[in-house]
Order: sequence, then structure tokens, then C-alpha cells
Amino acid sequence: MSARVLPERPLPGHAVCLDLRTAGAYDPDAVVRAALDAPQPGGERRFLVLDEADRLVSHQLLYERLSSYGPARIVCLAVGVRGERTVRRTLTLRPPAAGVLWVFDSTEEGVPADAVLRPLVDVLSTPEVFDAVLRSLGEVVHGVAVPAVRVLEHDLTDEARARAWRQAVEGLTGPEVPAGAASAEQVPPALALLLDEGLPRSLADHRWLPAQGRAGLRLATCDEAVQDAVDGYHRVRGAAGLLTGAGRTVDLPGDIERVAGELERFRIAVADAFAAAGGSRLTVEHRGVLRDRGIELPEMPREISRAGIVPALRDHTHELIGKGLPLRSVAARLGALSARTAPVGSAARLARLDAICGPERLRRLGGRHPFTAGGSRPVAFAVTGLLALLAGVWPVLGWVLGPAVGVLAAGLAHLMLRRRPNRSPDGRIDGGGATGAAPRLFGGVLGGLVGAGLGRLLDLPPWAGAVALAVSLTAVFLLALRDWSRAVDDWWARADPEDAWRILREVQSLVVTTAVHDWLFAEVRHHCSAGAGAVARLLRGLADTADAHGRGPSHAKGPGYAYVPSTDSADPAERGPRRGPAGSPEPDGRTSSWSWEDWGDGGADDVWSDMDEEPPPPVRAPAPTANGAPYASDPFGPSEAFGADDPFGPSGPVDPSGPSRSSAAPDRGPAAGGGAAWGGPRGGHEPDPAPAWLERRYGDGGPLLVDTLVGDLVAGTLLILDRCWAGIERDPGAVVPAVHEERIAELLDDTRVRLERDVAASPPPRYDGLRDQDALAGLAAFTDRSDRPDAARLTGVAPDAVARLLLAEDDPARTVALCGPEHLRLLSHDPLAARQVRFVPEAMRRGAAGDDIWRGIAEDVVWTGAGRHAGILRLVPLRADVVHTVRAEEAGEP
Repeated sequence: MSARVLPERPLPGHAVCLDLRTAGAYDPDAVVRAALDAPQPGGERRFLVLDEADRLVSHQLLYERLSSYGPARIVCLAVGVRGERTVRRTLTLRPPAAGVLWVFDSTEEGVPADAVLRPLVDVLSTPEVFDAVLRSLGEVVHGVAVPAVRVLEHDLTDEARARAWRQAVEGLTGPEVPAGAASAEQVPPALALLLDEGLPRSLADHRWLPAQGRAGLRLATCDEAVQDAVDGYHRVRGAAGLLTGAGRTVDLPGDIERVAGELERFRIAVADAFAAAGGSRLTVEHRGVLRDRGIELPEMPREISRAGIVPALRDHTHELIGKGLPLRSVAARLGALSARTAPVGSAARLARLDAICGPERLRRLGGRHPFTAGGSRPVAFAVTGLLALLAGVWPVLGWVLGPAVGVLAAGLAHLMLRRRPNRSPDGRIDGGGATGAAPRLFGGVLGGLVGAGLGRLLDLPPWAGAVALAVSLTAVFLLALRDWSRAVDDWWARADPEDAWRILREVQSLVVTTAVHDWLFAEVRHHCSAGAGAVARLLRGLADTADAHGRGPSHAKGPGYAYVPSTDSADPAERGPRRGPAGSPEPDGRTSSWSWEDWGDGGADDVWSDMDEEPPPPVRAPAPTANGAPYASDPFGPSEAFGADDPFGPSGPVDPSGPSRSSAAPDRGPAAGGGAAWGGPRGGHEPDPAPAWLERRYGDGGPLLVDTLVGDLVAGTLLILDRCWAGIERDPGAVVPAVHEERIAELLDDTRVRLERDVAASPPPRYDGLRDQDALAGLAAFTDRSDRPDAARLTGVAPDAVARLLLAEDDPARTVALCGPEHLRLLSHDPLAARQVRFVPEAMRRGAAGDDIWRGIAEDVVWTGAGRHAGILRLVPLRADVVHTVRAEEAGEP
């Protein structure tokens, strides 16, 4: 079987291709059985069979088996040789269910037969062309015709394809980025509650520290001690505290000492609770331990639940992907979210508790601060002297009253010192102090004497002296009370016992935060962290697999499009080997084929459910023949199966059991000359010479090619993720199974096949197995890939030549018959007997640029949903005596 004719696997909706020309090299039943097991949508069964024209009768049973699963439509491409003058076929290959196209294997000199058959197979396997050809064969004599074709092929250059694929893979995966930090503003509300350490509204009125509990009792005692200190301060700071005995019963230093002690005991109680329930998962035993230590936990609030975490993670992941972030960037953000939400246990809060209410802060709260009053000593000296001078202006009496005012000021200052608030009534605690009594005494005596002398000179009336004395005494008392209040306030501010209230509030807030996020939300946080970490690892693994699969050795299921570096590359590891051929059926009938629905259905329906299952062993490749090729008729050998000319990989028969997993071919060096070589199909080799009826037009890639490929890859990745959320919900910490790597590899293979098939003009196969349709409703632009750009914006090649070909007058001379001159006399010469099929890919008429040039196209044009070929296929019937129908009893066994 030639590895250069058939596609490696059937595309969705396309006819299943099988080659019976070399079926004798292995079990022919396996070929047919594999073709029957190949998925075909909608119950439609189309088979495009390559066979030797002289073996159509001997293969009768093989053709009959193609209809064993139900009615099937068959187009047989019968390859004849130059000497044949008749074709014999069985009743199975008669219209309307079947038809035969008779071609000859050497129609042009210098053009291999495979180079003629492969584009023809590409055209005929397209479902629209297949159906049109089968209908036309039903209208010709005997249902057998010789094709005459003219085809235009729009494709990319190898360099453009390599560049587009490399950019598409890079657009999907992205570079490695730092994790960064997760913030509550960037995540859904269900996750934001885990990041901002806020309190759910439903828990706002909950009493976390009941008064009857151990911690609540310590809290109430400490609060009472602080209140006592504050009350004593208010009694001391006024005139009563200085002039009466009200301050004698107040022990502010003792109250502050009690505040520090109670605060220390409250801190110890909270620290004991933090340490006792320091695990990262809250249990029933932990609740009992906390209750014994005075902390009462409520039930889980309604704002958050374990069941809502994974849907929120899914929405967040979809939102990030919807913003156009590549997989590694999304993985980095989810990794940061996982690290931020990971429960660390309440024991980790002890450091914060020490920062709030540590020994240093308690030591400062219980410290002894000196009491200073009277302000600046020179100012006190001057002010007291001035007031004494004012009192001394009373004639005669001023000699006594002036110095007396100074003595009064000094006495009040001394009284401040005796009743200073930093001294206990029993003297046990004394912070010391100074009130400036001496400067006031000296200033008052001196000022009084000066005032008496001045009063004698002025000889003021007695009433003036009395007024001056009253003003002086009032000022002395008011200034003393002012200095006292200021000094008490200054000392109170330096001692700051009210800071204990702030400490209590901070500790209470820490207890509430710890109770909510470290105890109450422990299970939810663990679920969120494990889930985000699992998705991050999955996305990173998908990105790594995509890089390795898209740039290195290819997976065995699809053609490789690695851009192989030159010999000058600094990193030899980047030189990806080209793939070897896929395995073929074993002689005993065991087969291995890729199934289009493998990644969407079947045993891997649940991503996490098959973790304990061992991966299936690889199917052994068949023993090579004498020349080393896996197929007896393959002249190219395994190293050429994915060589220069094969865009679809090996043509081994389709097999129902699973993907063919033959080993990769050995490393082959890069292209000679040191230049960059394209390691995919046709890379490093010249393309096959084109037959005369095939015109190839190569473009450098349109402006929307890379974006379209990235969109397809992202859409497929979202479908892969869609199947993961249920498993993450059940066990988010489970190791991601290898099935995801297979799925991303299949996604890359599918996208690469469509890139080679029609430059990604056809949409990916529709997937109807979404677990949650609403989850992807906001990502319709990514998941609905049916709206495709026109071919010109993908290939960079305008469709004008195709339009001119189809608009031209019907002229048989425009097409080339796939037979030699010696066979022309076998054809019917009735011009009305021939049938014509004109076909154009739908992508060529999409877009504004294509609307005008397609006007006037006949209605009988077949618009195909996929493919890169457009043209005309004429079916020329044979003379009636050339075709012989063999009945069943005449047919031999295959």
C-alpha cells in the first residue's frame, strides 16, 4: 500500500479511503474491517476504494463486506495498465450505490502514478464531490467512466506553513511568565472572599468569643481594666485631682499594670487556641478544642460553599482564556491563586499575634514614664515674677503680698509633684517627675519685691492694688490648673493605656480572620488551592506537550510540522526528528486505527476516572519485508513515509482499535547547506511533479491564518478542559492522567491536518458532548469555529483563477483525460453522454472580496466544505462493449 496516496486518517464527513491494490501483503479482511469501524457521521457510509482494474472481480467479497453494516456508497478508483482494453466488474459496483472510475497508472512521462492519484483521492474523498461523482456515474453507461480533470490547488509554501504553525503553537502556549500575585479584584466573587480576608455578611453578628468562655472572660477582664484606667485618668486630670483628695483614691499606675497583665493573659489564651487548632483542615475535634478555649465557630456561611469553588475556577479560567492569554500565562495566574488560597493553619498566625501583642508592645504599655509639669523653667520664672510684681503694687501691703504670690505658685507646683498620676498611693510604683517649684519661688519673691517698690513710687489707690492682687491670684491658680491638666494629658499619652483597646480590637479581628479563613474556610480554601493548582499543572502540561508535539518529534497520529533548525543551531535538542510511519494491521488481523471521537468519548469520558488504569500497550508494527519497508509495495521505506511529498502521513488501513503507535523514525539531519529546514510533509525535499491537469498556486499566508489556527487550538483546549472539571470537583489534588497529553496531541494533529488539507479553511469537527453548555456561553467566539475567514485571507492567494476557470465556456479540451492515447478509442464519442462536476471550496467564496467575482457562476457548482482544490471533473463513459459485468456465481474468491 502506498504511503503517498491515501490520507493517514479520514477527516470528519469525508469518505473513508482504503487501498486494496496490495491487500495481499496482509490480512485483507483487516483492511475492510478497519474501514467499516472508521466513524462516519449521520449514518452516511462513503468509501473511496483504490483497486487494480484487473482484480475488481476477485475482490467481490471485500466490496460486499463494505455494505455489511448497512447501505454503503462506493466509488472505486480502478487503476489499469496500458495493455488493458476491457474492465470487468461485479454487480456490487453498479449504480446507484457504487461506480467505477477507470484511470491508468502511467499517464504522463516523468510523473509518478502516486503524484497523479493523490490529488485525485483528495478531491474524490470530499463528501460533496463524492456524492456528485456517484450521481453522475449513475447517469453514464454501466456506471463506469474515465475521469478528465482540470484542478487548481491553493496552498501555502512550506516556509509559510512552518512559520504559521510555529506562531500558532506559540500563541497557544506562550512563554514562561512569573506567577505574580492574585488579587480579589481579578477573580469571581466566590473566590474573592478567600483572598481579601473579609467577613461574610451573614457572620457579621456572630459572637466569636462568648463571655462565658475562657478567651471571652480574659477579653472582658482586660476591657474592664482599661476602662478603670480611663475613668481614673478622667478623675485625676481636672481641678479636683489637684486641689481635692479625689485623686488620692486613684491608682493609675496600678490600673495600667493590671491592663498589661490582663492583655498578656488574653494573648496567651488566643495563642493557645491558635496552636491547639493549628492544622490546615478543621475537624470536629478541632471545634471542641476551640470551644473549650472560648472560641465558638458558626456553621458555614451561605455566601460560600465547597460546591461553588470549581465552577468559579472554571469561570475564572475561561475569563482568562477569553482575554487572549496563552496557556502558560493562565497557568501562572492560577498558580498564584493556588498559593494565595492554600490553607496554612492558625499556627502560622502566631507571628501576626506577636506583632500585634508581643512582649515589646506589652513592655512599652507597662513602662514607667516621668511626670513633668510647668513647662520651660525660664518661662515659669518670668511668668511667676510678673504675677508677683502685679500683686506687689499694692502700697505697703505689696511687700507681703508680692512674695506671697510667688510662694503660692511654688506651693501649687509642689502639690502637682505630690499628686502626680504616675505614682501609686502606697508608693509602690513611682515614675518620678518634676514640676518647677523652685523657679516659681525665686521668680515670685523677686517679682513681689520689685512690685512693692514700684507700688511705693506710683502710690496707687488701694482699690487698684486689690484689683491687681485678685488678677494675680486668679492667674496663678488658672496657670497651675492648666499646667496640671497638660502634664497629666502628656503623661497619659506617653503611657497610652488606651492602646490596649486598639490591641484588643486587632486581636479580635485576627481571631475572626483566623476563625473564618483558617478554620471555617479551611476545607474550601484547600479545595480551591488544590483545584487551581490542578488546573495550572494541567495547562502547563498541555503547553509543554503542545511545544514538544508541535516543534519536536511528532505524535504517531498525525503529520509533523516541526520547524527543524539548521546545523548551526545552538541547541541540538531543538532539532526534532521526523516521524516514522504509522503501523499497519498485523497479519493476525489485529488492527490499530485512530478514531475521531476517541478524545471526546469512550473510556476517557471522565478525565479522572481512569487514573488507576494502565495505558494500553502499543500495537506492534508488522514485521518488515525484505527491503525494510512495512508494506510490501512501499518503495520508500519507513524513513520516507513522512518525507517530502506526503502531507497526510502513511496510508495504512484505518483501524478501529485505536491510534497506531509505531516508533518514530530515527533522527535525520537537517537540510543540507545549514539553512532552516521544514520538518513536516514535503519538508527538506522537492514536491512531486504536478501532472498536466493540476495547477499549483502557493501563498505566503494570509493575515488571518495564524489567528484562525490559534482560535482553533484554543477552542479545542477549552473542550479538553470541559471534561476535566468534574474530576477536579471530586479530587482536585489528583495527578493529571496522560490522557490529556493524548488529547492535546490529537488536537494538534487535527489542526495540522486541516492546515495541510485546506489551510484551515474548514472548521474543526463539531463537538456536542459539552458537560455544561452555559459555562462556555460567554466564549462563543472561541468555541464556535464555524465562521471561517475566506481562503484569500488564509492562504494569501486570490481566487480569481478559479473563478475564471469555472466561468469559462464548457470545453472538453480544458480537461485532461487520465488515460493514454491508445485508450481514447475505448471512450464514448457521444458529447452528451459525458457528465461534468465543477467544485469549489466554500472558503473561496466567503468574504467581501469574493462576492463579486463569483457572480455568474452556474448553479450546478458543487461548493465543498473542505479541501484546497477547485476545478472541473468530467466523467467520460466507455463504449458499451468495454465494460463487462460479472455475476456473483462467476466471481472468484478474493
